[in-house]
Amino acid sequence: MAAAALRGRQWRESNAFGRAVRLLQRLEEQCEDLRLASSPPSLRDLLPRTAQLLREVAHARRAGGGGGPEGPGGAEDFLVVYLANLEAKTRQVAALLPPRGRKTANDELFREGSRLRRQLAKLTLIFSHMCTELGALFPGGKYCGNTYQLTKVLAHTFWREQCGARCVLPWAEFEVLLCICHPMEPGSTALALRSTIDLTCSGHVSIFEFDIFTRLFQPWPTLLKNWQLLAVNHPGYMALLTYDEVQARLQTYRDKPGSYIFRPSCTHPGQWAIGFVSSDGSILQTIPLNKPLFQALLEGQKEGFYLYPDGKNHNPDLTELCRMEPHQRIHVSEEQLQLYWAMDSTFELCKICAESNKDVKVEPCGHLLCSRCLATWQHSDSQTCPFCRCKIKGQEAVSIHQFQASAPAEDSENSNDKEDEEEELERATPSTPPLPPRLHLPPKSPRSKCQLKVAPLALPRLRAPLTFPRFWTEASASLEMTSSPQAREGARG
Repeated sequence: MAAAALRGRQWRESNAFGRAVRLLQRLEEQCEDLRLASSPPSLRDLLPRTAQLLREVAHARRAGGGGGPEGPGGAEDFLVVYLANLEAKTRQVAALLPPRGRKTANDELFREGSRLRRQLAKLTLIFSHMCTELGALFPGGKYCGNTYQLTKVLAHTFWREQCGARCVLPWAEFEVLLCICHPMEPGSTALALRSTIDLTCSGHVSIFEFDIFTRLFQPWPTLLKNWQLLAVNHPGYMALLTYDEVQARLQTYRDKPGSYIFRPSCTHPGQWAIGFVSSDGSILQTIPLNKPLFQALLEGQKEGFYLYPDGKNHNPDLTELCRMEPHQRIHVSEEQLQLYWAMDSTFELCKICAESNKDVKVEPCGHLLCSRCLATWQHSDSQTCPFCRCKIKGQEAVSIHQFQASAPAEDSENSNDKEDEEEELERATPSTPPLPPRLHLPPKSPRSKCQLKVAPLALPRLRAPLTFPRFWTEASASLEMTSSPQAREGARG
């Protein structure tokens, strides 16, 4: 009976894959109008990419015998939800496009502000999210949802503690779990949150979608507060706009420099794209790196870039988010400090150049290095961590200070208060950062190409009769905001 049930599931899954690929192919034939190949996201690009990903997943599932027994919320459950949603969205797009064989679409599809154009843009963005989601959870066609690493450590801890190995669950269940850490009001607030998190409009939340949401509205301790101030209440927030639509919307405000809007990037998932009118009336778009959105907006406001959200004179005050942002404390073990000292080094020193102090944390792996080395490394077209080769999904600016033990308290009450506060911080933050392997580098030589050779550590375990310092890091707001040609090129997402 069990074998027959398994064969039945595999047959239904195979049929669903085949039907989805055929629908995508037919839809691609309806996209012959060259105007549909405008700036990303483009249906003419997304449809064949999604079809190819589906073929890879189907092949891997067949080769693995359907992936074996799975618990709830695993690959099989995800694919049931995904394929049904993909079929529904494909039919919605097909209804907007001309029938196969006709090379020109209805002009209303390309008229600014028209109903058909907005519908097509929204569905195109959903297709973009679905394509990225499938590639993230099935790299090379093989399922990794049970081991998927969320970029933000505390968000990852929450998901695994509350959702286990599942990669997808219904919104109603997820809402209850999220309220454990982040209480929210039912009704309109919950509906608005669902529309923000559920990028693919499937009625479910995947681990990928939650990863994107927590990156956009970081930091974790004030996640929903950030979301309310930046998305629900902020007039500059645009949920479903493309690059071209931002350009068109800001045309209205070309005579009002400092006008701006912001949107989630579709080509750089988990990052924001900010469009603004510069002092000379030109429209620029940039993707701020290494910082929460509210920091980028506050810095841009001081510089005179972001003054009028969607052309409105009132610019919301976001300074309370800065006050709420907690310090992140990192504990360095005695063994790690001994290893650093055995290398005649310190924890603060960047282990690539051995010249500058660490000021950037790579996410999600957590390795620390200096921003100059990271910029050089990424300039060489490498998007993986130079230490562990994990894909770089994000960066966080940090400043490292040696922990100074305070003088003995005059009374035990003050001491206990301090200890309680410290314990609370420790529970809310990650512990020891990963120790990078030792790198063989020529001493103090130029590193324009940043070619690194990694060798394993072979150092003795030492024990020193010393009390070792503890280090803590806090988010830094010293990152630059740029509108260079390279930044504007990256912002076309």
